[in-house]
Amino acid sequence: MRQVRYLLDSKGHDVFSIGEDATVLDAIKHMAERRVGALLVMRGDNLVGIISERDYARKVILAGRSSAETPVTTIMSSPVLTVAPDTDVEYCMRLCTDSRIRHLPVVHDSRVVGVISIGDLVKAVIEEQAEQIDHLEQYIAGR
Repeated sequence: MRQVRYLLDSKGHDVFSIGEDATVLDAIKHMAERRVGALLVMRGDNLVGIISERDYARKVILAGRSSAETPVTTIMSSPVLTVAPDTDVEYCMRLCTDSRIRHLPVVHDSRVVGVISIGDLVKAVIEEQAEQIDHLEQYIAGR
């Protein structure tokens, strides 16, 4: 099974984040500009939470809060589930499914080195299955 480092090597190590003093409106604008569904909430170099479009919909819009006045710390998910670069994709899939989350920060030596999404994990599983099918077809064909 592939490891998270393979996914990051393929997709890149970009980390999109926002400071803990930002408003939800700032976060939503930043997500829209970057075309991402979640941002890490950082205190300096320390990961303190994660805010997603889902958090916005459920904890701001449905709660009747003002996105311009609500700090991200009010609605962020914390503590954040993280994985290491050597974590295998299957474990990450299980973690996302069981925890009902879509984004996993990747941490190495207490430093965020990337973020993977459920979409990245599904893509990796599909690629690995396609390779296995190809190998089996070649084996059956005697090549």
